[in-house]
Amino acid sequence: MKGTLARVRSYDRSVQLLMVNQFTINLGFYMLMPYLAAHLSGTLGLAGWVVGLVMGVRNFSQQGMFLIGGTLADRLGYKPMIVAGCVLRTLGFATLALVDSLPALLAASAATGFAGALFNPAVRAYLAADAGERRVEAFALFNVFYQAGILLGPLVGMVLTGVDFRITCLVAAAVFALLSAVQLRSLPARRGAAERRGNVLAQWRGVLANRPFLLFSAAMIGSYVLSFQVYLALPLEVRRVAGEGESGTVAVALLFAVSGLSTILGQTRVTAWCARRKDPARALVLGLLVMAAAFVPLLAATALPVADGGPGRWAVATVPPALAAFLLALGTMIAYPYEMDTIVRLSGDRLVATHYGLYNTVCGIGITLGNLLTGAALDAARTAGVPALPWLVLSALGLACAASLYALRRYGHLAPAAPAAQPVTA
Repeated sequence: MKGTLARVRSYDRSVQLLMVNQFTINLGFYMLMPYLAAHLSGTLGLAGWVVGLVMGVRNFSQQGMFLIGGTLADRLGYKPMIVAGCVLRTLGFATLALVDSLPALLAASAATGFAGALFNPAVRAYLAADAGERRVEAFALFNVFYQAGILLGPLVGMVLTGVDFRITCLVAAAVFALLSAVQLRSLPARRGAAERRGNVLAQWRGVLANRPFLLFSAAMIGSYVLSFQVYLALPLEVRRVAGEGESGTVAVALLFAVSGLSTILGQTRVTAWCARRKDPARALVLGLLVMAAAFVPLLAATALPVADGGPGRWAVATVPPALAAFLLALGTMIAYPYEMDTIVRLSGDRLVATHYGLYNTVCGIGITLGNLLTGAALDAARTAGVPALPWLVLSALGLACAASLYALRRYGHLAPAAPAAQPVTA
């Protein structure tokens, strides 16, 4: 960790602040969101479909609005969107603590989602701009802070929610209020080298005409579907084998600990190793191959007899999913910094936040569809008595995405976009 902090200190103050900001954003978000559904269904007594509606509105208002947020960041500047997003999330979280009517809950949920759509593309574009030639390493460090927030947030939220969920909401709102004030005071104003005027629809058509970028976005959807299984398929598998009791809860917590800690402790080393041995496209392919291999331990475990109880059953419930979580984290460590860098290169350093926004929207839609298919595969596996089916499907998805990235590299589609022609002044 000392080496990681030393690398962070070697960057400009703006980059350091963006990394700390992302840790704080994830800390505040994940101290609340994992417990929101239980609050809605338990404390407020809402029906299941209402809980799903509130959660779905939050997801749609973020994933569906990333393009809007990125466009605003390119036109108005990165700092205003970062601050606006944090202020909006402050209001949304505070509202969740104070209301119990469905319209107010939907408005608060939409606000928290749209807040993410405002600051996420802006933060990444800002980081790419200020990190310059060191942006691959900067995104690796960024991922360390990102994962640290995800790891610590639920632990803080568990303590606060044990007292009262409304306290969790208010503390999370206070975290974002403080973050808003710090960024407003300390974050330098920054604009990218993008077209800030002109017709927005024409700019969107230009981004949509960027065929290499769209192909890359489609090829990377699978990486997000696979990495999300730490929150979907792996916990369900742990619960299936270990049961719903305390042992199952401990095993699920172990999954998240393995995923988060491995990234915090290993990200910079993995990125340094890749930088010495791989070009960016090869690193991306390698990352997807590792993610595809993550489900092999689970596939192998389906051939093992499961004990009725005791240490043997707990080992089967924990070891293969933990190995899968580690390999998914390792694949993400390999790919993520180069993934973020590739988006900037394919954008030609123009409308970078808009490209990030569209990329997030495409991957968000892919996650939704991928999770539906994963759920269907899990159900089909239980019905047909073929436990290997989900893991075969997920591994095949990883291999298909790796093959797609290899093809894009081979045919030159991952090369940087040509620089924009500059108008000549008479």
